[in-house]
Amino acid sequence: MVEQKFQKLKSILNKLLEDGLAIAYSGGVDSAFLLWTAVECLKEKKAHSFITDDSLVAVLAVSASLAHDEKVWAIELAKKMGAPLKLLESNEVEKEAYALNDKTRCYHCKSELFEISQKWIANQKAHIAYGYNFSDSGDYRPGHQAAKEYKIHAPLYDAELTKSEIRSLIQDKMGDLGLGLKDKPATPCLSSRLMTGVRVTPQKLKDIDEMESVLRKNGLKIFRLRLHEEKEKRFLRLEVDPTEMHKVMMVRGELLELAQQKGYAWVTLDLAGYKTGGGNVF
Repeated sequence: MVEQKFQKLKSILNKLLEDGLAIAYSGGVDSAFLLWTAVECLKEKKAHSFITDDSLVAVLAVSASLAHDEKVWAIELAKKMGAPLKLLESNEVEKEAYALNDKTRCYHCKSELFEISQKWIANQKAHIAYGYNFSDSGDYRPGHQAAKEYKIHAPLYDAELTKSEIRSLIQDKMGDLGLGLKDKPATPCLSSRLMTGVRVTPQKLKDIDEMESVLRKNGLKIFRLRLHEEKEKRFLRLEVDPTEMHKVMMVRGELLELAQQKGYAWVTLDLAGYKTGGGNVF
């Protein structure tokens, strides 16, 4: 069943590659698997002289909302795949509708991504695809509304591949390239760390990036550092997988000192642990 879906994905990508395909790529599990599959399809087509190298490109949007470690990861992974990569400057943080950080923030983010991608490929006959999958259809995804408005393809969804099936295929198909990817935690943008309604600024995103980097370098893997604002006070709430909570104590002093230097009143450890959508919970 999963193999049939994989073959359907390849069929969809083969058709898109005939006109030229740009993939909105972040280095996350879904977009990376989509890109890898497209690269493999391209190799097969080239072997039969059906297509040229410039038929595929990965597009990585770079802005203050992209964590430094994630940018490095995405660039290195694309290189290992042999995928051509174009970095495009994205300015969503500067837009008022995005900075307000309400429930439509992801819509404005994806709108910026697809707009700059379409402008860049304006002189090329190309499609744009992104990593929306079949499991995502059960969630509230304002970014997908933007994708529909910009007529962006969603090959993983069209092939009816779920998140768990994608991770299974990564393990079965990608070999050494999939070793670090198949268990990679979800990596939403840094703005998702700001509680809904907390205004997004480049400095806040930089603060979160630097402090999460401390956690990552000390061995933590599944966590989010949430930024709260209450009147004149700003503080941080750390969500960590319960199995990793003991590691927080090893980095407690460094994290607290850095947070206080940046003007945060305190740092708390959320005993409920890591949870998706934690930026919307009060």
